[in-house]
Amino acid sequence: MKPLPNLRQLRYLVALADHSHFGRAADACGVTQSTLSVGIRELEAVLGVTLAERTKRTVFITPAGLQIAERARHLLQEAEALIEMGARAALPLTGQLALGVIPTIGPFLLPRLLPYISGRYPELRLVLREDKTGALLERLAAGRLDLLLMAFPYDVGGFETMALFKDPYWFACSPQHSLADAQCLSEDNLNGEPLLLLEKDQCLHSHALPFLEAAPRRMQTTFSATSLHTLVAMVAEGMGATLLPESALSAGILKGSPVVTRPLSDQANAREIGLCWRRQSMRGEEFRALGRLIQTWAKGQQG
Repeated sequence: MKPLPNLRQLRYLVALADHSHFGRAADACGVTQSTLSVGIRELEAVLGVTLAERTKRTVFITPAGLQIAERARHLLQEAEALIEMGARAALPLTGQLALGVIPTIGPFLLPRLLPYISGRYPELRLVLREDKTGALLERLAAGRLDLLLMAFPYDVGGFETMALFKDPYWFACSPQHSLADAQCLSEDNLNGEPLLLLEKDQCLHSHALPFLEAAPRRMQTTFSATSLHTLVAMVAEGMGATLLPESALSAGILKGSPVVTRPLSDQANAREIGLCWRRQSMRGEEFRALGRLIQTWAKGQQG
């Protein structure tokens, strides 16, 4: 059996490729320059190829050395992931978790949800990133996020998803609106109604609102806003009506506002809040456990 390089040798090579200097690479690895130099020579002997060409003043990483260093970088990342997986198996949902969340969810759910999560997983440190769905999915694919809290339906390609709970829409209007006294509204009630909506690339405009897709020609859109708070302000001024998710209403978005809300009869069109993560992530079981916790929290909110 051929001898294999060890992780220590691979770490030395990656550091040398990053710094192009034996002294700085040794400092980065916390070893002496001679120790790092010996490790690189040992690795060259195992692989049978020259990785670095040395002079008195400079070091040049060979083309083969650069290719091997890049592969070594991935191997080191996988080794670190194995260590993290072992630690999480012993104590799941600990350490750092980079969570992406969309603007129509974050401000309304997180202030109430995060204390609930931290109370049950005090060793879990959430690093939050708020952005539009498309940008968050790009970050997730690039490995800059671990998990997304988003609204569905949305085409997420090959990512893994978990549905958490329904978030119904309510019709919101001023007290003087012709539909302000209605007990419940159907799609027919909204035919031709001028609706104020979020921008087209916001999740509430189309992909998470099948209600609008069902009758795009019969419903008019007169204003595009960048936030739900802006929509509420415009509705309060009598500029039209809008549709607001129940989660925003529960969070008090209408506090101090004259805007009134009425339920929609077809709540099959409610958006669904869920989680999304990379299918190959080693933390999939952790994410499902977190999802079940959020489901329990949501049921308590409804009760």
